[in-house]
Amino acid sequence: MNQKNYTEVLIDGKIYKLGGAEEEMYLQRIAAYLNEKISRLKRQEGFTRLSSDYQFVMEALNLADDYFKEQERADLLAEQKASMEKDAYSLKHELVKTQLELEKLQRELEQERKKNKELKKEENALKSKLEQQNAMKAATAAAAAVNQR
Repeated sequence: MNQKNYTEVLIDGKIYKLGGAEEEMYLQRIAAYLNEKISRLKRQEGFTRLSSDYQFVMEALNLADDYFKEQERADLLAEQKASMEKDAYSLKHELVKTQLELEKLQRELEQERKKNKELKKEENALKSKLEQQNAMKAATAAAAAVNQR
């Protein structure tokens, strides 16, 4: 169960005792905001000559205006957030897809490296065999030359 907090606030020169589940600092901040709104209206020419009922309505309209502007802003931010989340999801999906492709290409590269290594071994073996054959041909040619003399 929430405990009610009580605090005294000054609004438009009058002291009010407010109570609520919110902290005292929050209630003071609300009172300060309301005081600023009232102060701005009072600085407008002709406002203080209006009836107190009309002044109250003007204050309420200004607060409602702030509320609806902030609600529009919150809605816009919610839309932007949803769009960014959608973009983030798409980017994550693309990242996973790219990582899988990278892993596939790395496996293929490793296979090609193994094939290349095997081909180099075969090449070296063939070079060695060719050198042996050339040496045998040279030896055979030298023996044939010796036999001809």
